[in-house]
Amino acid sequence: MARPQVSRRLPDFPWDSLVEHATRARQHPDGIVDLSVGTPVDPTPEVVQQALREAANSPGYPVTVGLPETRQACLDWLARNHGVTGLGLDQVLPVIGSKELIASMPLHLGIGAGDLVVYPELSYPTYEVSAALVGARALATDSLTAIGPERPAILWLNSPSNPTGRVLPVEHLRKVVEWCRERGTILVSDECYIECAWEGEAPVSALHPSVSGGSADGILVVHSTSKRSNLAGYRCAFVAGDRALIGELLAVRKNLGLQMPGPQQLAMIAALDDDQHAKEQHARYAARRTKLRDALVHAGFAIDHSEASLYLWATRGEDCWDTVSWLAERGILAAPGVYYGAAGRSHVRIAFTATDERIDAAVERLTA
Repeated sequence: MARPQVSRRLPDFPWDSLVEHATRARQHPDGIVDLSVGTPVDPTPEVVQQALREAANSPGYPVTVGLPETRQACLDWLARNHGVTGLGLDQVLPVIGSKELIASMPLHLGIGAGDLVVYPELSYPTYEVSAALVGARALATDSLTAIGPERPAILWLNSPSNPTGRVLPVEHLRKVVEWCRERGTILVSDECYIECAWEGEAPVSALHPSVSGGSADGILVVHSTSKRSNLAGYRCAFVAGDRALIGELLAVRKNLGLQMPGPQQLAMIAALDDDQHAKEQHARYAARRTKLRDALVHAGFAIDHSEASLYLWATRGEDCWDTVSWLAERGILAAPGVYYGAAGRSHVRIAFTATDERIDAAVERLTA
């Protein structure tokens, strides 16, 4: 019997190629220090856990649009912490984690073969995956000039950046907004690290009036609670912006049954309404970042950008796989920069989301 032919549309999952180095790092007498993925390790805030417990009795189906109070909490947080005002409840949508939204965005907005998706030269791999999923063409560039006269269907921004931690200035963001509006290109700004800033110019949302001119036309912004609130396991995120684009996302997601569970919606309200736990978590990460950065510099690394996000973009001036191997010999696992684009070949991305004990172990190994 003939087997069905399945053509692979997506690139290989990059983390699979790190297995050999992870195995070697685990052989260290004091165990592995895994700084590769950047998953939160600190406890989920008690205020959020309590909200989830109280919402545990949830027998009915949630609605895709989300509870009004969930959407209002998103809008209140944007206004209170990031100066984004003037949005209505029909301009925000809770989603099941930001990665799911990013990966499916072109599909849900009707983008397909022949369309062009543009994303940063060094970037989160899911932007490329989202284009491949619908057969669209993809271009990795930081230069609007390099795009030429063509009109991209989507242009992705990511500030603060994953992996580099770079923060784009307001003037640049405003220029990109204007460029996209002139061409009818959808601008999607991934702002999941906006509250993970450490030095230099503070990150600004693409929906801030200084960037958008007070209008959400043509703009979508993506936000996550995973980083600020240790909610990666809850899959709580939201998208906000252009009313028509939010409406189209909602219509498609209704048909697909993509609904944030009711208990998680109430947990996200508790997370967004409480800024104190986020400030405490920010302080933990700041202390870990300082320790790890100093140790890497001591070991001969140079740190580029890294003024925000949860990573240090580090280099020893060699191929990234040689650096990954050097660190693995010391029981430290990092992500090779080439995962994020060819321009990252001489860098590694090092997360500082490990526990204090594991960060201290890495510091000791790097400074021995």
